[in-house]
Amino acid sequence: FYVHTCTLESGLLVTGAQLVATVSRRLRMATARNHTAAHLLQAALREVLGMHVHQAGSYEDAQRVRFDFTHFGAVTAEELRQVEKIVNAKIYDALPVVTRVMPIREAKALGAMALFGEKYGDEVRVVSIDDFSTELCGGTHVTNTAMLGGFKILSESSAAAGIRRIEGVTGTNLLALLDERTDELAQIADKLKVGNIADLPVRVAALNAELHELRSELEKAKAAAANQKVEGLFQSAREVDGLKIFTAYFGGTGTDTLRSMAERLRDEVPGGVTV
Repeated sequence: FYVHTCTLESGLLVTGAQLVATVSRRLRMATARNHTAAHLLQAALREVLGMHVHQAGSYEDAQRVRFDFTHFGAVTAEELRQVEKIVNAKIYDALPVVTRVMPIREAKALGAMALFGEKYGDEVRVVSIDDFSTELCGGTHVTNTAMLGGFKILSESSAAAGIRRIEGVTGTNLLALLDERTDELAQIADKLKVGNIADLPVRVAALNAELHELRSELEKAKAAAANQKVEGLFQSAREVDGLKIFTAYFGGTGTDTLRSMAERLRDEVPGGVTV
């Protein structure tokens, strides 16, 4: 059964009425690009991380690809760069994507990858991307990897114990991402009074150095103020059974400053109690 969930925008639905369903080429092609990207991604992950990597779930729509896979730890930034580079290399190689229906025995002989725990019939659909990827799959795909336009990883995270998740984009969504990131950089450059986005790293480094210097000066000022406060504590100390007790509360005072104050009281009044 093919079930379509719809939203009625106008008119009435009547039993026996004839309806016409049309597929949005734009949305279908975007989904196909992301689905083919998932196959390229799995093959690239196995090449970079090892043959223990297997698909543990995936979801593709017109916006992005979400791919879950088995792995024992977080994927490093360098490994993600390698994976992304391999996928894009296969895209720019313009490899044909071929779908064939064949007996499952023949598919296994080809080395087609299958989903663990999935049940398959006597005949299966095999999607091959040159000699780089061969998988059992019933989904929609492009006919050539060049149609993806490009691939960019958005995130890598934990999906469950021993399962990692990568999300990425292709095609027009990649262009939209580029526009979005460019706009964000332009806004940051404007706020930092930088005329050219390329000069942002230098400007940020200068601001960090300036901030570090200001923090250092602030800590020195706090330490000087703390010393003055310690002098006041000596004057206001209470004596209980021959024991000098110093108590005080300082809001917004850093740990290092409080520690130095306590150490001075300890050194000058060894038998005292400081809170």
